Formats: sequence, C-alpha cells, structure tokens
Amino acid sequence: MSSSQEDYREKLKHQSSIFLKILYGLPRSMTSLVLGLESFSIYTLYVFSFKLHPLLVGIALACGYISIALGQFLIGWLSDLKYTKLGRRKPYILLLSPLLGASFIFLFLPNLFLDITNDIMLFIWLLLFEILFRFSYSVTTPYQAWMAEIFKVEERPEVSQIQNIFNYIGTGLMGILVFFVFSDIFSSLKTNIHDISLTYSLVIIIIGILTISLFYLLVLFFPREKYHSINTNLKENLHIILQNTNFLRVVFMHGFSGIAWSIIASGILTYNQEVLGLQNVQYLLIGAVLAIGTLTFLYLWRKKIEQKGKKKSLLIILIIAICSLPSTLLGLLSFLIPPIIIGIIFTLFMGLINAGWNLFPYIIYADISQDENRESGNLLAGTYTGFPFLVLNLFQAVGILLLGMLTSLKPIDVGAQTFSFGLTLWGPICALILLISYFFTKKQVILDFQWEEKTKNK
Repeated sequence: MSSSQEDYREKLKHQSSIFLKILYGLPRSMTSLVLGLESFSIYTLYVFSFKLHPLLVGIALACGYISIALGQFLIGWLSDLKYTKLGRRKPYILLLSPLLGASFIFLFLPNLFLDITNDIMLFIWLLLFEILFRFSYSVTTPYQAWMAEIFKVEERPEVSQIQNIFNYIGTGLMGILVFFVFSDIFSSLKTNIHDISLTYSLVIIIIGILTISLFYLLVLFFPREKYHSINTNLKENLHIILQNTNFLRVVFMHGFSGIAWSIIASGILTYNQEVLGLQNVQYLLIGAVLAIGTLTFLYLWRKKIEQKGKKKSLLIILIIAICSLPSTLLGLLSFLIPPIIIGIIFTLFMGLINAGWNLFPYIIYADISQDENRESGNLLAGTYTGFPFLVLNLFQAVGILLLGMLTSLKPIDVGAQTFSFGLTLWGPICALILLISYFFTKKQVILDFQWEEKTKNK
C-alpha cells in the first residue's frame, strides 16, 4: 500500500473519530436546554405567574429531585445489567428520551390542558410531570456511561469539552429564551393567567421534539459499544463502589455542594426579575452576558484544568463562588445602584462559576470508574455514573425546599420593587455551604490520579 493511501485512510479514521465525538456531544445541547429552562423557569412560572404557593412548588420540585435520584441510580444499574443486540445503553435512550421531551412540553404548557386557577389540580399536574420529567432525565446516565466504554482516557477531556460546548450552546439558548422571551410571557401571565402566545407554545413543542430527535439520531448512527464483562449483581456492585473511600468523599462533596447549586439555578431568574425588576432589552443583555461569558469561561477553565489539574481548578471555582454569591445582598441597594449594573455583575459571576463547576462531573466519574477498572478489573461505568446522582439529587431536593421557605418570608419594599427578603439571602447561604465544601475538598478528596500523567506522557 502506498504512503498516500495510508495517509488517506488515516485521515478518514481521524475524521470519523471527530464525527463520533461531535455526534456524542450533540444531545447535551438539548438536555442542557430543557433542564436549564426547567431549573431556571419552572419555579418562577408556577410561583409568580400562576400564583401557586411557594412551599407547594418547592415540594413538587423536591419530589422531582428525589425521582431523578432514584432514576439515575436505577437506570445506571439496569443499563449495566444486560448486553443486548443494541448494546447496554441504547435501549434506555430509546425508551426515556420520548418521555423527557413529552413531559417537558406538559410542564410548560399546563394552560392547554387544565384550569390553572384550580390550585389543587395545578399542584397535581406540576407534581406528576415534574416527577416524570426528572425521572426520564436519567436518560443521561446510560448516555454518559458510554464515555468510559468507547473513548480512551486521553480522549475524554476533548470529548468532555465537546460535550460542554454543546452544553453551553444549550445554556446560551436557554439564557436568550429565559431572559428575553419567557420573561415577557411570564410577566403577561401575572395580569392574565390565560394569556399564552402561539410563539411561546411553538418554541416549547419544538424543543421537546428536538430533544427526542437528537437522542434517536445518536442511537441511529453511533456504533454499539464493545462487550465488556460487568458484574451486574446490585448488592455486589454497591459493595464494590462503597469500598472506594475517595469515591464516597467525591460523591458527598458533589452532593452537599448541590444544595447550593440547585438554589443558584432556580434563583437567578427570580432574582433578576423580582428583586432587580429587569425586563425586555435588559433581559437580552443579561442573557448575552450569561451565554458569551459562560462559553468564554468554559475554554479558560478547560485550560486551567490542563495546567493546574482538576483539584486545584475546582478549589479556585469554589473560592470565586464563595466570594461572589453574597452579591445577592446588593439587591437591597437597588435604589442606589442601577439594577442593570447589579444584574450584569451578578450574572457574569454566575456564568464564571457555573462554567467551571459543570465541567467536572463528566470527567471525574469517568476517571474514577477507569481508576477502579485499573485497580480491580471491574468496569462499572453505569453504577459509577448513576450512584453519585442519587446522592446529589437528594441534596438538591433539600436546596429547592430551602428556596421555597426563603421565598415565603415576609415581603419588603426596596425602591419600586416589593419582594421576599429571602430572595436576597440565598446568596450568602449558598456561599456558606460552598465554604464547607471547599475545606472538605481541600483536605479529603483526590481528583488527580498518577496513571493520568503516565497516559499523557505516552
């Protein structure tokens, strides 16, 4: 075979590899979009537009977190259980992605199906489809478990970066929709609870359909993972991972920090809208700051991880979060400082810390699974991916209940705005939670492994 033919085949192989990495990352755009819209908007939609009591909304959202906690662990284990003609992961993607897309549509368009002035019916509707949405979001567990099975360890940072590019494309779209489109719809619903535009309805329906389509596209084109012998005894699998002390410490750190991150996700829109009173073009500016800032910071954090390692980079993220989150108290000074200035500074810092924090789970659990495989020969990618999110979502349920209680505190008047005092307190509370996570991570957690350096140096 001539040298030119070998070069051509090598080029085709490289292009195929790039195509598969991009294809693998594509669904992240939609999962980030639907989860972002749900996390950022549902609390505001049901509490401030539909006037459902904050504690009822908090209870429904907390049940959603519990359902995803159980779902991600259960689906992770089940996807390890049997190797089928489609592989281990594809059957669950085929089953769960339609449920994810459909429940998203029902969550955001209750107006089309029931009398939303009936608080009991509205609460049951929210509870039912929040649980279904969160449970079906566990489609990301078998999807994510693929990384440790089909990509080499030296490829995973690049794959993770591609995932996060799509992740933040979804986040950017979410920012534009939330801060420019949805905010106007939610404001109009405050005065007329039945005022729902055709554009809003079509956007929701299209997003739901695209979520299903991208996962099905992945199933259609992506090759079946290679067969690996996996111990599928749940009791034995749990025993194996529970013997991994560092893994349990990482899970606790991730979960405990999740109390703060769940509050942050649901609190950003409410803070900008209810405390700062931002609207229209101001929201577009805030959305642009969030999208552009997040994509920029994603690249910078990626470089920081390469230079400093995962642990040092994570500690820097936590320090920035601890210092910036108390800025929610600036809402009490919005009569002195222009609210748009507060909003830009606040949102820029939220983009900075979210870009860094969200980069880590994809890498960390794949690396821990690989470390376990190297030490003992056990490949438990599904269990190692699913178990942490069981713990994470239980902690996040506590966070969303806490936000509901804070929002229920007595309203205060600041300038032209009237809002719950608790909507300015969640920042310092989250900072305190992350301060505890910082010291625990610094003293107890290992995120960088010796074999990574050996692999890089090959």
